[in-house]
Amino acid sequence: MSDEHPELNGYEPGDGKPLRSKRTLTMMRVVVVLALVGLILPGIVTTWSVAASSAQSACAVWVEYSVAGDSGADARFEVFGPGGMGWECYSDGEFGGDRHIVSLGLIPGPPTLPLVPTQSS
Repeated sequence: MSDEHPELNGYEPGDGKPLRSKRTLTMMRVVVVLALVGLILPGIVTTWSVAASSAQSACAVWVEYSVAGDSGADARFEVFGPGGMGWECYSDGEFGGDRHIVSLGLIPGPPTLPLVPTQSS
């Protein structure tokens, strides 16, 4: 042996075969991918449901503030909406005439209403 690498004293190379078979490596990779999905997916689902309920609550307040009469509120996530990508608030008309009320953004929060309501005719 060489004195150049003393940590390799007594090392004898193997026969060149891998320590684990291809089937075992494939199964290990599948288990790791499933574990990562199991860790990440619940967080994504929880974040989405909290954002959807916050957007619906804020939209209901905006519609009640902005629209006279009995009108429903509908919050939708849109990629190419009027305010860009994010949650958009619409009022549901009596005859299917949805009207855009406000853009709520990617992360909807509590509504910041102006002091004087703006009535559109």
